[in-house]
Amino acid sequence: MRLRIVDAFTDRPFAGNPAAVVLLPSGPFPGDRWLGQVAAEVNLSETAFAHPLPDAPDADWALRWFTPTTEVAMCGHATLATAHILHATGAATGTIRFATRSGVLTATPATPAPTPTPTTSTTQLSGATAITLDFPTAPLTPLETPHGTGAALGATPLACYDTGPQVGDLLVELADEATVRGLNPDLAAVARLPHRGVIVTAPARTPGDYDFVSRFFGPASGIDEDPVTGSAHTALAPLWSPRLGRTELTGLQVSARGGRVHVHLRGDRTLLTGQAVTVIDGELLTAPEAN
Repeated sequence: MRLRIVDAFTDRPFAGNPAAVVLLPSGPFPGDRWLGQVAAEVNLSETAFAHPLPDAPDADWALRWFTPTTEVAMCGHATLATAHILHATGAATGTIRFATRSGVLTATPATPAPTPTPTTSTTQLSGATAITLDFPTAPLTPLETPHGTGAALGATPLACYDTGPQVGDLLVELADEATVRGLNPDLAAVARLPHRGVIVTAPARTPGDYDFVSRFFGPASGIDEDPVTGSAHTALAPLWSPRLGRTELTGLQVSARGGRVHVHLRGDRTLLTGQAVTVIDGELLTAPEAN
């Protein structure tokens, strides 16, 4: 069984957000214990497991995502990574429909995908491809700032929002880009806040190549700081789109690795477009276990 590591939301290796991708044969998923152990062993922010659904009328592949400590309901960068591998290896072409805990999510090549050969070359696997994901828009609900948020982040929130059950994070607006970039949060205190994780954001200092910045902290889920968080942009799009007067925007996640997410707000759906590059292609030697 192959295990690949893909850098998502970037066009070059060692940037963006790395995700592991394991393509499984048809049939039910292996046991949750085994899936969790593989994700913990890989120890990236997300490991994606997918298997084909040859007889399903509304989806082509089943897809699940695991952090090193837990399964999540939705993940953008690992979905992008999975679609990249399926296209690069020839396991799928065109739009891919994924059956997930967040409903059916689609991934469509935004640029022509490389033509696979019977033995896909390293160049084909590693070449950057652009893919557009169709995700549900997060419903934003204004909140009173949860107690301890400012102290945990080391900055004063301007506004806070709940992002709904699928994203499950606290969205915090801060004063400016410099504040977002300069955060050095108390991660133990962040983990005690009443949400899965915390998205922080501010407008771009000088709008041009990007429109807003963000970072994501999720220590309660085993992710101190996520490099580029696709799901967060389903909440960032409805926050910034009405303020900037456009439905198509570019977000820059200003983590150490960094990455760009192009967003297109379409009512209750948000399109996320980014590139991905395969950096590791290896073999998983442990056999799957049933529940």
